[in-house]
This record gives sequence, C-alpha cells and structure tokens, in this order.
Amino acid sequence: MASYAAVLSLMNTLNQINKHPSPPISLDPEQLQSLTQNLTFFQDFLERHSSTGEEDGDVLESRIAAAAYAAEDVIESHIVDRIHAGSNISTVDLSQGLQEMNLIKNEVMEIKKVKNMGDQNYDQLYTYPSVSASAWQNSTMVDLEIDEDLLFEVLDKLIGQCDFRIIPIVGMGGIGKTTLVRNIYRKPLIVEHFDILVWVTISQQYSVSQILLEVLSQESKGSEISESELGERVHKKLWGRRYLIVMDDIWSNESWDKVKSFFPNNNNGSRIMITTRLSNLAFDLSGSQVIEMDFLDENESWNLLCEIVFGKELDSPSELENIGMEIARNCRGLPLSIVVIGGFLKKSNRTQAHWKDTLQNLNSLINLEHEEYCLQILRMSYKELPIHLKPCFLYLGVFREDYEFHVSYLIKLWVAEGILRPAANKMLEEVAEECIEELIDRNLILVYDLRWNGKIKVCKIHDLLRDLCIKEAQKQSFLRVLKHERGVDIPECMNMERRICIHHHIQEEYSPEFFHALESASLARSLILTWDWRIELQSLSCRLLRVYSEVQENSGNGSVEAIFQNANLRCLIIDLNLDIISRIPSWMILWNVQTLKIDNQYYNPIIAPPEIWEMSLLRHVIISILELPDPVGGENDLILKDLQTLSYVRNFKLSQEVIKRIPNLKTLKLNYEIFDGRTECVDCSVKNFGHLKKLQSLNLVVNALVFFDGVHQRYSVQNMSLPHSLKKLSLRGTMLNWEECSTKIGSLPLLEYLRLDASACCGQEWETVEGQFCSLKFLQIIECDELKYWRTDSTHFPRLENLLLQNIEELEEIPLSIGDIPTLELIELENCSTSVEDSAKRIRAEQVELGNEDLQVIFCVSESFDLQFQKTKIGDKYYWCAAHRLAPRFLEMPW
Repeated sequence: MASYAAVLSLMNTLNQINKHPSPPISLDPEQLQSLTQNLTFFQDFLERHSSTGEEDGDVLESRIAAAAYAAEDVIESHIVDRIHAGSNISTVDLSQGLQEMNLIKNEVMEIKKVKNMGDQNYDQLYTYPSVSASAWQNSTMVDLEIDEDLLFEVLDKLIGQCDFRIIPIVGMGGIGKTTLVRNIYRKPLIVEHFDILVWVTISQQYSVSQILLEVLSQESKGSEISESELGERVHKKLWGRRYLIVMDDIWSNESWDKVKSFFPNNNNGSRIMITTRLSNLAFDLSGSQVIEMDFLDENESWNLLCEIVFGKELDSPSELENIGMEIARNCRGLPLSIVVIGGFLKKSNRTQAHWKDTLQNLNSLINLEHEEYCLQILRMSYKELPIHLKPCFLYLGVFREDYEFHVSYLIKLWVAEGILRPAANKMLEEVAEECIEELIDRNLILVYDLRWNGKIKVCKIHDLLRDLCIKEAQKQSFLRVLKHERGVDIPECMNMERRICIHHHIQEEYSPEFFHALESASLARSLILTWDWRIELQSLSCRLLRVYSEVQENSGNGSVEAIFQNANLRCLIIDLNLDIISRIPSWMILWNVQTLKIDNQYYNPIIAPPEIWEMSLLRHVIISILELPDPVGGENDLILKDLQTLSYVRNFKLSQEVIKRIPNLKTLKLNYEIFDGRTECVDCSVKNFGHLKKLQSLNLVVNALVFFDGVHQRYSVQNMSLPHSLKKLSLRGTMLNWEECSTKIGSLPLLEYLRLDASACCGQEWETVEGQFCSLKFLQIIECDELKYWRTDSTHFPRLENLLLQNIEELEEIPLSIGDIPTLELIELENCSTSVEDSAKRIRAEQVELGNEDLQVIFCVSESFDLQFQKTKIGDKYYWCAAHRLAPRFLEMPW
C-alpha cells in the first residue's frame, strides 16, 4: 500500500510542476519521460498485483516505495532550496533515482514472466461505483435485532422509577453498546419522557471542560471559562428538570468522579447512561443497574450477515448458505466483525470458491482472544480493499479516538497529500467523495450527519478500525501517530517518517523528548495536531512540509508570517488569535498551495497580497475575514482554474476581470460593510454574479448606508443577477423587494436552499406564482420585519420540505395551502406572532384530518435571541432547528 501511495504522490508532484505556469524548477525532458513511464508501469503493476502478504511481494513493494520517495525528496528539496535562495530556475538531475527504478522494473518484469502474469491473465482493474448518499442510514448503524427482553429491561430502568439512576451498559468493543443506546435514545417515548437529552463521548483521552461544554451544547473553541464555572452552569441547566445524559465510551472512574457533582439529583427520574468496556468500572458505578451485552447467537449472526450482504429483501443463494453460516459463526457473535466481513463480501464475488477462501482465512484465527480476533478480521477486510482505497483508509488514523470529522476536511487532506488516483473528467474532490462512499458502503466508516442536500457531512470511525489504521500505517511507514501516555515509547529519531500526527496535549515532562524527535523529521510531509499548543514550525526541520493542520480545542498565537515561510505547503488549516489586522508580505513563496483555511478568533481581517492572483494551484481559500486586492491586468492573465471556494471576502469588487480568472468557482461568501456611501463594489459584484456559471452556493451579507435627501438610509441591492447553476443562496441585509425575490430568485431552476436573513427582503407583501421555486426544499425567513402578508399556493413550492420562520413578528399567518405541499415535512417557528403559531396549528390539524401525520410543527422557545442553527434528528429524519448557544432547546408541541 505504501508503495502505491508513494507512486501516486510522486506522479501528483510531477503534475503540479507540469501544470504550473512558472515552475520553480525544470526537469530534463528525457528523464521526465522515463520517470513518468516507470511510475505508470509501477502503478499498473501494483493495481493488478498488489501484495497479499508474501515476503517477496512486500520486499518488492518496499523498494518501489523507497525509490519513489527518494526521487520525490530530490525534486522537492531542490524546489525549496531554490525558492529560499531566490536563485534562477535550474534543472534537477534524477539519473540516480531512475537507475534504481529501472532495476526494480526489470525485476518486476521477470516476476511477471515467471508467474505467467501476461495481460490476458491480469485481474480487472479495480473500479468503484458511485454510492448514493441516500443509503447512508444502512452504513451509519446496522439495525441489529435487539432482544425484546433486553429492550424492555433498558426502558424499564430509564422510565420505570422516579429516583435518580446511573445505568451502565458494558461489553467488549464492537459488541453494539453504542448502537443499542443510540437506538433507544432516539425513540419517541424517550424524547417525550425527558426534558433534556444530551449525548457526550468520553474516550480514553478526555477533557472535563469539553464534557461540560457538550452538556451545555456549546462550542468549545475559544472558551476560557473555568471548569468550576462550567460545572455551575451545567448544574443550573439541569436543576429541576428530568434529564437523560449518555456518557459514551468511559474508560476510568476518574472521568466520572470529576463531573458527577455537577449532575443534580432532582428525584424526578433523571438518568445517566454509561457505555464502557470495563466490567469493574460498570459495577463500581452502579452494580444493581448494570446491563451486560451478550454476543449474538448463530441465527442472529447469520441474519445480520445476510442483511448486510444481500439486503433486507433478497434471500441468500442456497449454494452459499452453509458456507455463509460458518463465516457468521466464526465471527463469534461480535456485530462489528459481522458488519465489516459483510461489507467485504457484499463488494466481492458471490461464488463458493471466494466464500470458502474467506472462511479458511477466518479459521486460521480461531485461537486468538476476542479483541485480537476482531482486529484480525478487520485486517482481512483491509487487505481485500482495492489498492486505491488502502491509503485513504489508513489515513483515517490521523483522527483522534471518537473524533467526528467533517468529510470536507478529510477531502482537503487527501487531495493535498497526493494519494488519490486521478480519474478522467473528474476533479480530485469528486474522486475523494467516491472513495468515502465506497468506504462507507464497506462499513469501514460510519456516517454521523448529513448536509441540507442529503450529502454526507460528518463521519466517524470505530475505535477498533482506527487502531487497525494506526498499526498498519505505522508498520508500512505511512503514518506515525504520537501519544503522550506513560509507558509509551517516544522515538528517538523520525528522519524517515512522511506523516506525523499528535493527538493530544504533550505533558511538560515529555516535551523535550517529543521536540527532539520532531526535530529529526526532515522528510515529513504532513504534521497534523489535535492538541492546544502550537509548534513553532521555524524551530523544526520539516522544510518539505505539505500539510500543516491544527484541529485543536483552543486557538494558538503563532506567527502568520513564519507559517507562510514553508515553501512546499499545499494545505494550511489553522486557528489564530490575531487582535490586529494582519498583512501577509507575500504568498508567492507558497508555489503550490491548494488550501488555505485560517480562522481568526478576533475576526480581524487578513489582507492578502496581490500575488494571490498568481497562485495557479489554489483550490480553497477559507478565511474568517479576507481582504482581497484587485488583480493587476495584463496580456497573459493567469486563470485560477482549480479555485472552487472563496470565503469570507470583505468589500471586494467582483469585476469582469475577476470573473474571468475564477471560472470554476463553486462556493462564494461575500461580506460588505460600507458606511461612507461608496457602494460601487457592491453594485459591481451583484451585477456580475450571473457570469459565474459554475457557482453552486452564494452567501451575501450587506451592511451598508447611503446618504439620500440629507439623511443616511439603508442601502438596497439593485440589478442583482444570479447564475442558473445556484443550488444554495443565503442573503442578509440586501433589502430586495419581495417581487424581485420571486422573479430573480424564484426563477433559479436548481435552487434547493434559500435563507433570507435580517432584512434580506423588504416590503409588507410577498406574492408568488406558479412556476417559481420549482426545486426549493429548504426555506428559512429570519428577521424580515416588514413582511405582513404572504400569498402563495402549494403549487408554487412543489418540492418544499422544511419551512423555518424566525422573528417574523408582523406576519399575520402562514398560508394554509402550504400544508398541501406533498413533500413538506417540517414547519418550525421561532419567536413569531401568535397568529402565525395558530395558523401553523391549523395546518397541522387539517393535515391530520386528511391522514397526513408525517408533517411536524415545532415551536422553539429560547432563553435569549443569541441563536445558531443546527441539523437535528427527530425520529428517523434530520431537520434544521434553532439551538441556543448556552441553554437547551425547548420543543413545545401543541398536541
């Protein structure tokens, strides 16, 4: 696997150099051709004949990896040296590396002859189908047939008595503890019984503050509140209310002891549910209430395997039944093992021979202990992965235990690492999405949340699979994960490590050893931190770094200028505390940067230099507040063909010149704050939106004043043009009249999501007509204060699913015809007039009379107006709901 990743990485590096309009080095044409031919040969060989654990194959693959790494080191070292020296372009000599590659190539060809591996006997190249995101539920959580006695036992403990109880669920990893609790946690009976429900994941490495913040449903980023103060807030929030708190994956009494005093005993039936692998811990916490998870019996195991491989509707082929039952039996009743083996069998040939091979491999593991046995089963599934998926899977080891990672973040890392196999006519981000869907379909990744459009947003990996990733990745020198626990060996030297990840804060006693080890990592391409103490990169020798990412709980205070001196960076993801405006002297040193994601906690702008328009390989620029200079025109203006995301840009003039340079932009977020009446930049931008033919998501915020008739007035956007490619539109402060909303926005054929926020539209009356908003699924209207009359018909929003109205106090009612929209699932109201609430109740009542009980109407009452929006699951569906940052969300159901 490491050899395949190394080959892809080098090919990606060569492609970066070739497509760059002004590459920092030149490559001899003959050497480049020879190198490309060798790499293509190795890629083809590895895809057709990847090692299955044979010693000869492993040695050969290791040599391929070493040769590719060596060539890449020579090329990138030369690039960095030249950039820092400011010297002219020079040619790199790759003769030594080519000599080694030619030797390996000759050996491979001899092996092919000996094994008679002609093209006619090659296996078909692996392909992977596109998996519909609608299948996410099957991969998120397998519907285990929960024993009715166990179910009633848990429910009785939860709602049967009025005293305060701790209910531990105990069992080994992968047995289904979290699945059981989450299924029960979501039941309508439980949701209705408890006033407050909170889910907190603890894990081996935990933070008391983080636990308390999760109970408060508050983001931890930038928080400086003490543990005691957080505890007081938790106690106040829970006092007098019936609450259910799930503490998932506890590993020690200590984690419970540090927070238990903050959970009040209200004598009203409040519950704490705990999942743990440790029986002694469970009985220490609540001996009489412990629920022990049993393994599945043979019938349950076989039924689960059939459901995964063949689906709920299909019967298993009779010729596979006996073998399949034996495979299920050999999974020892452990659901995770069955799920992973099932995911593998689902994607492989359904023949007796193949299933017998799988059974034989399982039989060889029969004497191992349960957890090690499970790990070996998972390893089997890993080894059977198509080789292009193996680096992607092992890369998941960069995430700390129980971390819920955003798919968009993972994709940016994969692209920057150069470990994706390119596909014709597809952007690398599309290839990455297909890889993620394939891993999900194989039950190697769990889906945790979806986007508004049904696409996968957040995922998670089971900790046993994560352990497998780390062990395999370290074994193949693909990824090194450093920990700080006592007794863990810290490597003295890491001069051969390519990717380094530090998951937790380094205790002071270990700091010198860690820094000494990091100082030796001269060939490292990636440094990913998930802790709260920044490394000063200039103090390390990681001069070839491609990826620097901080996924941490608290923001750092490092020097932006120092970070931007890493000439080989492709992906920079970092949080900063900059209390002043920062101007980067020059970004041109970053010759091949792809992703810049900088979050400044003080929301002071970062000012980009003019050279940003010369950074030809940019794909995503996401900065909390970015000020962009106008591009300097010329005869050979550079086109940023790969740029897909630009956010959040302040007071920027989106001129025709700019439009020409960003033809493939998909996501754009603009913010205008103008108080001197000079609105030329806004006027120009809104007029040119329509020329962005690939734009899918637009977020426009306008806070501007103009001087008219001797007084300052709110600026109203005029002559806005929108591209027909738009799928998501968010407007704030634009002051459009409602007629423009209907004609200009309603005519967008692909628009699925519309958010009108804080005077996005003005006027008392909104009347729609048929033929508008034909694809709209989500409509949010927030603080459009003047709206009083809304006249519409069910045919005007034929696909609407969710309607949210917030702080619309003048609106008299929701049109009753809204309830007749066949796709409508949710109406949510927040701080609206009584008449609007009454109309929502009437809509619901009419639909119930007509037999439509699926429509939900929710009234959200918050303790203040400091609101954010989150996607919330109600029953089996996800909805957008308002959520208070500090206080819980109260749902008032009128029936």
